[in-house]
Amino acid sequence: MSDLTAPDPTAPAPDLTELIGRHTFDEVWGILVDGRPWPGLGPGEPLTLPVRHGDVRVDTQNSLAGLGPAWGLGPLHDIGDEQAREDLERATIATHTFVAQSVRGLHLPAVPHWAIEAGSSAAERFLLRWRGTAEPQHVRAVDAYWCSVAVHPVDTATTTARLIASTGADVATCLSTAVAAMAGPRHRTVPAAVLRLVAEAEHGADARAVVRAALVSGEARPLFAAPAAGPAAQRARALRAAVVRAAAPRYEAAARLEAAAAELLAEVGDTPATGTAGPEYWAAVLLDSADVPVHLFTALAICGRTADWSAHILDQKRTRRPVPIAA
Repeated sequence: MSDLTAPDPTAPAPDLTELIGRHTFDEVWGILVDGRPWPGLGPGEPLTLPVRHGDVRVDTQNSLAGLGPAWGLGPLHDIGDEQAREDLERATIATHTFVAQSVRGLHLPAVPHWAIEAGSSAAERFLLRWRGTAEPQHVRAVDAYWCSVAVHPVDTATTTARLIASTGADVATCLSTAVAAMAGPRHRTVPAAVLRLVAEAEHGADARAVVRAALVSGEARPLFAAPAAGPAAQRARALRAAVVRAAAPRYEAAARLEAAAAELLAEVGDTPATGTAGPEYWAAVLLDSADVPVHLFTALAICGRTADWSAHILDQKRTRRPVPIAA
């Protein structure tokens, strides 16, 4: 694969509305890392989660950190681009494996590898490894969510991955530190708030009253006001469309709240430019449709972000750009 082209982080991000529904996450990983959708992610190899603390993020972070010595991964500064790309693919699939095995827990027997290999996509194999079954609508929902977070603005996790890559560390160490940067409660509190509001609307509460109370408390504005343009606006539109395609059971109530929020914000002269709820709002509804509990949303986000992180790690290896550190 000598014609690999790592993405330029300063270039415009791919339009998520053009990716979700047209490409699987396996292909999106390839688009970001290779510059094309093929070959994308392969099925991977049998792995067993070596570290279990009961916290999915901690299990995944620590297990990834041990892959360097276990697999004999070379430092980024000492290997070629093709080897780095191969290592990133293996480490990405390992991340999905470790997350799924940690989520499954010790109380259930591991799913045989031959059963997991029957999955035709990374999302399907993830659900098979986690639950032993993979409902088609759940596969579509998880795959769409992963695609939505694969194209992501540079944040703490991305910067951390690039910073560690700049030291020449092996790729598994780089991914491990990006996972560490996903710590914190925000990935749990935001979806919990969304699903609480949707549940109130489902149980007969007036949508305007629900949103008005949330506006007074201060939690509604960031949930319901999608930006006019940019990656977040694309993510909101793409996720909303994915919720519709998934025939999410809570879509109707969620859409009523979205409409009520647009009306109320307009009344106070704060109309969202798109009239669409934000990406995290629709992400919560989408993952809920796949029966993903709120406390596992961070785990699913980690799996999707591996594409973004892998692309940045490979770019950092090639360009060795200075990585700005926030004060």
